[in-house]
Amino acid sequence: QVQLVESGGGLVQAGGSLRLSCAASGRTFSTWTMAWFRQGPGKERQFLTGISASDDSTYYADSVKGRFTISKDNAKNTMYLQMNRLNPEDTAVYYCAARTYTDICYAPGQYHYWGQGTQVTVSS
Repeated sequence: QVQLVESGGGLVQAGGSLRLSCAASGRTFSTWTMAWFRQGPGKERQFLTGISASDDSTYYADSVKGRFTISKDNAKNTMYLQMNRLNPEDTAVYYCAARTYTDICYAPGQYHYWGQGTQVTVSS
């Protein structure tokens, strides 16, 4: 059974930074394409960034490009999201997700496993 557990969320002032972690169970972590999504109040779940299982290539949504960085450590079965220059519009619940294919997809429905989410709140 696959489990994803996010951590690292919290309250931060505008301009600050946070690093989220996503710890995964399962011996095939290195073969999963991983991604981060977020969902603000009253909004749809939004793709932020993904990292491919095949070659560790990454893709970022325009809204976070240059501010957020995705990475993973296969030895620790953990994925990270470094978030810099946060602003109040980044306030949301952040989710990690995994899919058992090598390509990065933007649609939430293409991911097979989800974490429970971690709240990020950015104050102005």
